Amino acid sequence: MPARGSVTLFHVRGIRIGVDYSWFFVLFLIILWLSSFYRSVLDVPSGDAAPYLLALASALAFFGSILLHELGHAFVALRRGIGISDITLWMFGGVARMTRDSDSPGTEFKIAVAGPLVTLAIALACVAVGVAAAGSHEFLKAMRVEDQASTSGVLAVIAWVASINLLAWRVTGDRSRATRGAARLGQAFSYLFIGVGLLLLVEGLVVSGVWLALIGFILGQSARGAVMQTEFANRIEGIRVADVMDQEPVAIPEDASVERALDEYFLRYRWPWFPVVDAAQRFRGLIERGAADAVPEVSRASSTVREVFEADSTGTLRVRDDEPLESLLGNDALRRLGALMAVDADGRLLGVITAEQVGQALRNALSGAGGGTPPDSPAT
Repeated sequence: MPARGSVTLFHVRGIRIGVDYSWFFVLFLIILWLSSFYRSVLDVPSGDAAPYLLALASALAFFGSILLHELGHAFVALRRGIGISDITLWMFGGVARMTRDSDSPGTEFKIAVAGPLVTLAIALACVAVGVAAAGSHEFLKAMRVEDQASTSGVLAVIAWVASINLLAWRVTGDRSRATRGAARLGQAFSYLFIGVGLLLLVEGLVVSGVWLALIGFILGQSARGAVMQTEFANRIEGIRVADVMDQEPVAIPEDASVERALDEYFLRYRWPWFPVVDAAQRFRGLIERGAADAVPEVSRASSTVREVFEADSTGTLRVRDDEPLESLLGNDALRRLGALMAVDADGRLLGVITAEQVGQALRNALSGAGGGTPPDSPAT
């Protein structure tokens, strides 16, 4: 699921953590449901604020568990040399977006199993705390929500978090299928809310009916969007950067003089920038026309491109040629520059992929056609 349409919360080890807009509605619904649940469990009057505070804590713990689950996937991927661009919480789950696919079945298994192991660890930790605080018998009764359970507010939250994580741990299978399943569930809830809202309107409860129907409509829109995004990701699955990029990049050697760069490259091709490579054809950075023009004319023959180019020290201007096309969706550097340098595992420049090429490939995927025809760019 692309990170577009989401709100950034914070960053963890360079990974953007965000929430989809649908998250706020689901958060509201979970708090609404759990406040009633905790009021019944604790047997307190409707005006007591404790159930609402416990519901808020439970909802945040629920999404925190999802985030830790996705971070489990992410940290193992990072240790295996696979970048993670962002983690987005949405609807009833979350997704960590990898910049490229696993290089072996073993790596894929380790990444896939990391999330469920984190979820299981959270569940076991909650059970351990609950048993230590109330004893195994009372904590089991709290998890089952039995009437005679001696349940405090904190113990009820721990029991609920343990139960929801044990449930989540048992859910296994294809992550795309799970995403579609969550989205379909969201659609089902949206129809339910709209239906109940219409019934309330018939009963004369106009404000409550309109409000619930509106929530159902917004939830349904988010769910339909998630389904479309998942189906779209499946359409472009298997397309790599190498399938779309221009494979004969024009690059300037870093030891070339600024005078040569202007005469043989900028004046000939009329492009605003060029990739810069070293003697081994490894990508070093970019040189822009303005930087070359800024060198005094009398010094251009003795000055080298190495002295004026912009080094790609953070690696944001490059992408591996074997990375999936999906990893470029929402890429800030691609949107800002209009292109990225495609390199191999050793950093050697193999091609240039432009935003226009990505867009054409996506349009072709939607129409059922093959790869796009590369447009004119600094790689032809």
